[in-house]
Amino acid sequence: MTLQANKYFTVPIAAALFIFAAFFPPFQIFAQTSSGMSAVLERQAALEQELANVQKQIDDQTAILNTKQRESVTLERDIDILNAKIERSRLSIKALDLTIQQLSSQIGNKNQTIDELTAKIEREKESLAQILRKTSKIDDFSLPEIALSGQNMSQFFEDVDSFTSIKLALRDSFTTIANDKAETQSEKDSLEEKKSEESDLKNLQTLEKKRTEQQTAEKKNILKISKGVEAEYQKIIAAKQKDAAAIRAELFTLRGSKAIPFEKAYEYAVVSGKKTGVRPALILGIIAEESNLGENVGTGNWKVDMKAPRDTEPFKIICAALGLNPDTMPVSKKPWYGYGGAMGPAQFIPSTWVLYQDKIAAATGHNPPNPWDPQDAFMASAILLKENGASAGTPAAERLAALRYLAGWTNASKKAYAFYGNDVMDLAAKYQQQINIINS
Repeated sequence: MTLQANKYFTVPIAAALFIFAAFFPPFQIFAQTSSGMSAVLERQAALEQELANVQKQIDDQTAILNTKQRESVTLERDIDILNAKIERSRLSIKALDLTIQQLSSQIGNKNQTIDELTAKIEREKESLAQILRKTSKIDDFSLPEIALSGQNMSQFFEDVDSFTSIKLALRDSFTTIANDKAETQSEKDSLEEKKSEESDLKNLQTLEKKRTEQQTAEKKNILKISKGVEAEYQKIIAAKQKDAAAIRAELFTLRGSKAIPFEKAYEYAVVSGKKTGVRPALILGIIAEESNLGENVGTGNWKVDMKAPRDTEPFKIICAALGLNPDTMPVSKKPWYGYGGAMGPAQFIPSTWVLYQDKIAAATGHNPPNPWDPQDAFMASAILLKENGASAGTPAAERLAALRYLAGWTNASKKAYAFYGNDVMDLAAKYQQQINIINS
């Protein structure tokens, strides 16, 4: 090595630190976003306030519903209930829009942060490479060359120590930023998942609103027929009351399977209820809700609509065990915002079904159980409802169990999901009335 090359080892510590600082100006990542961050925070605060106002209006409509539903059946009362339901649905959709706006804004911020962190990592990697190239020359420097370099030993090792310190600092900084990037990416993934989840709920709320609007149209027709006269309305209500024979003959809609007579559905619900302690009317309510929520019932294909490999692999195993061709088995079609692939009346996805199939088999005697078989599907729903707390039997416990059925334990308490619990409990009340007629 020549003395010319030795110039790499005579850089003073102050100069070396200057080089380090040049590569990493303090607060470089976030300094340029301070004004933008202020605007974002203001927007977030405005959305939070608007969301709180909308939620208060939703609570007001719920209070109206609770009051009206305790009143005797009259024409005015039923119209008020429908109006409150429609308004609550409208407000719920608005609340979901606001929540999605919040998530979109946060996702945008996370994307910007990831880009800035990535750029900084690249700068640090380049600086680290330069330091490594310089320190490698130190590693190759022999003791005679040190003696001939014109430096004394203490100066030489002092410079070596300075470079070593810088190298360690760079390594630590790189590790920190890499960890930050991984954490930010994880947060971004989480937010994207929430956005998809909220889009899902928005779609379901739209369906709920359509359902309520249909009921309103029916009531308007009744108003037209009854001409707003209470006595005439009561005659119409009485005429609509079904007897036990009509209820038994009524078809019970199943998702992903053929409809069955209500009497058969009730029989499956009773058996499942005895095994699990879950009220049969609630089981019927869950199956009915799952059967009527979507228009793309059983029109999906496992290769296209399921999440791979999470659900595609267990789906193949389920079909093979049952001797079924996976290409011909109906599954739910995926919507634009997520995945489909749910199976049968209970709408279990394959990865969830395999977790419960042993319990289902033990309860029904079908081994392996079949997710498209109504008997197995009813039992699967009952078992999941039991594990979600429905066997406690109280309205609050049943409603919470229904919400957990849809959204899991983490999301069940979110107000955005409230409509699902309300729907299931309304359906359960309807089926309980029919059950009472049959049993009487």
